[in-house]
Amino acid sequence: MDKFEEKTLSSQTIYDGKIISLRLEEVELPDGNLAKRELVQHPGAVALIPITSEGKLVLVKQFRKSLNRTLIEIPAGRIEIGEEPGVTAIRELEEETGYGAHQVTYIQSFATSPGFANEIIHLYLAENLYEIDNPADGDEDEFIELLEVTINEAEQLVATGEIYDAKTAFAVIYAKHQLKK
Repeated sequence: MDKFEEKTLSSQTIYDGKIISLRLEEVELPDGNLAKRELVQHPGAVALIPITSEGKLVLVKQFRKSLNRTLIEIPAGRIEIGEEPGVTAIRELEEETGYGAHQVTYIQSFATSPGFANEIIHLYLAENLYEIDNPADGDEDEFIELLEVTINEAEQLVATGEIYDAKTAFAVIYAKHQLKK
């Protein structure tokens, strides 16, 4: 047993929504004291680092209500129930960018906010992109603008705070090192 493990004594679902659910748990801490944990449950997501044949990174610009601002991000989306992350990656690439990829490579998975949420993002590199004539429609409540930028331009967007989320900042660093090869 992990010496830091917290034993769950009770668990109550507070909210069960379309994308997330919220649980309140009472736990016993390693020292025997009790604490409450508010936990967000999420089905997981994928994110892609799409690189064009010219070596440009394909990004999406969209408004994020949680932060009340428009962000520039790598394409990403929620995994549907029963869907494999690799299938989600190909679907999200098409829906958000209108591109397909001849080569999609799994990079790694990581937790987004482990202090309160169980969301895991599975990151993929999409190379040898091609435009799809009639791409699948994206989410009806999603309004996206595409940007194609060099890695140096993407680094500037991180430096100015226009790229503000961790998955995209990580993707820029990864792409910079990947393209050196």
